[in-house]
Amino acid sequence: MKKTVLTGIKPTGQIHLGNYIGSIKPALALAEEKDYNPVYFVADYHGLTKIHDPLEMKQLSYGIAATWIALGLNPEKSIFYRQSDVPEIFELSWILSCFAAKGLMNRAHAYKDAVEKNKAAGKDIDDGVNMGLFTYSVLMSADILLFNTDLVPVGKDQLQHVEIARDLAEAFNKNYGETFKLPEAIIEKESSILLGLDGRKMSKSYNNTIPLFEEPKKLRKLINKIKTDSLPPETPKNPDESIIFSIYKEFADQSEVKAMREQYEKGISWGDAKHALFELMNTRLEEPREKYKELMASPHKLDEILAYGAEKARAKASGFLKEIKGKAGF
Repeated sequence: MKKTVLTGIKPTGQIHLGNYIGSIKPALALAEEKDYNPVYFVADYHGLTKIHDPLEMKQLSYGIAATWIALGLNPEKSIFYRQSDVPEIFELSWILSCFAAKGLMNRAHAYKDAVEKNKAAGKDIDDGVNMGLFTYSVLMSADILLFNTDLVPVGKDQLQHVEIARDLAEAFNKNYGETFKLPEAIIEKESSILLGLDGRKMSKSYNNTIPLFEEPKKLRKLINKIKTDSLPPETPKNPDESIIFSIYKEFADQSEVKAMREQYEKGISWGDAKHALFELMNTRLEEPREKYKELMASPHKLDEILAYGAEKARAKASGFLKEIKGKAGF
């Protein structure tokens, strides 16, 4: 019996390498496996916690959708939808919120990060915190649980969301009997948090990202900004401690990775390493970049793809939500 694998990306900015390597790439690989049913979505309501400009929201949402399709996701072989087109998710979110302890939400990373930043700035701990941000994990739990999800591809820093979904599922099951599956997080064995241009975690909030579909000239400039040490060119270098190599291996095949590792161990200049990374990335992303631009110029086509996916998502979700409500006495 096939397992359901689910993941979503919120539209809060351009897709960057961290998004691709941590979530999209492993999810696309799973979508190609015959043993899995992929359920992937544009998490636009999650984006509403930060994005309050309607035009920006629409454009960023299209950008997420175009990225998935440009990178090879097949809407015929998956359920691919816009979160806001599936109202069953938000009804389940309210049900689950009634089983979510406030203490659990206090410990959610998104809220804790906001609190810590406010403390550091000398502000009230809840300054700028809306209830969407505070209950972010409940909506994400609804995303996961409504589709009887077995596996959720996440980066290591997103593991808590799956743990909270399991907690809420167990709370509901304990009260009403076995209803929800307990999802499991899957993280690539060799994956780690991708570092950005400045050596910190690659994040839009640090302004240290490399947009996935950046034009060649800008891509080269960004790669040249990657932080390196001052070792001379001829000095052997540890590839496993290099931001450049960590990105390179995500686009290279095994023979290319082996060859580049050998160059590091023999001695390679950082300029040559950066040039090699640019050439590889630009080649691998040339076709997806063009497909992405075509889709962004045809929003009606994206709307058709997303509407088709929403129909399939609602067909799968509506019966299960009816069962859930029945158990709760509605």
